[in-house]
Amino acid sequence: MHNIEKYFTAPFTFSQSSLQDYVDCPRRFQLRYLDKMQWPAVETAPVLENERRQIEGQLFHRMVQQYLIGLPADKLTGLASTDKLRRWWENFLTHGPTVAGYSLFTELTLSAPVGNHRLIAKYDLVAVKPGTQTLIFDWKTYHKRPKDNWMADRLQTKVYPALLIQAGKHLNSGKEFTPEQIEMVYWYADFPDEPVKFTYNQSQYTDDWKKLEQLVREITVKQSFPLTEDEKKCSFCVYRSYCERGDRAGEGEALDAEVSAEDINIEQIQEIEF
Repeated sequence: MHNIEKYFTAPFTFSQSSLQDYVDCPRRFQLRYLDKMQWPAVETAPVLENERRQIEGQLFHRMVQQYLIGLPADKLTGLASTDKLRRWWENFLTHGPTVAGYSLFTELTLSAPVGNHRLIAKYDLVAVKPGTQTLIFDWKTYHKRPKDNWMADRLQTKVYPALLIQAGKHLNSGKEFTPEQIEMVYWYADFPDEPVKFTYNQSQYTDDWKKLEQLVREITVKQSFPLTEDEKKCSFCVYRSYCERGDRAGEGEALDAEVSAEDINIEQIQEIEF
């Protein structure tokens, strides 16, 4: 076992993904974010289909980001080079969110102290009407639409609104957002008429930030990072063979690889040329 304390002598940067990994499996958190171990196991099967879907998800995020900063839709349509991308793009153009009258902030990164460390998030889109309403959008390319209560429990649903209040007042004419102004929206590219929307309030914000502080504190004083007791999660983990939890990937139909803004470097995705 490594000397865990050495990892947290300097401020450590947490994200919703790293916190979710810890909640799902402390060992995965250690291997991925502390040991930075690269392991060759694939997450889901079939491999090529899963990789293709992740690339398509990244391109979709790129197309939406470019559209929202003002590039014409017809110029972007040519990037939709697969049937799936064309479907997602058409769904977005036809049934995407209405944000007329809002100030739009795409691929926005915010961070704030949490305890002695930092919390960071990268947002697909934050749409702001100063003093009235703020919408946090996250584009999802899941093959199956998740249940709303599953999404409600995800760390992303807690981190994004809470961090916006902590670190986003420069987007709101210099005034801290009130929780009641904020709504979190997951928009599903394959289910464009079925977004899930989560409103926010002061009680949730107070509770969420307190829990995030407790979670960070728990991680940074932990002396060991045990394996999850829920072995079903191991089927979709790249470290499962290392942990002797099987050598076969879970089927792609059972779980989609999530593509979130913080996993995407927009600048590394192909530039759009005219």
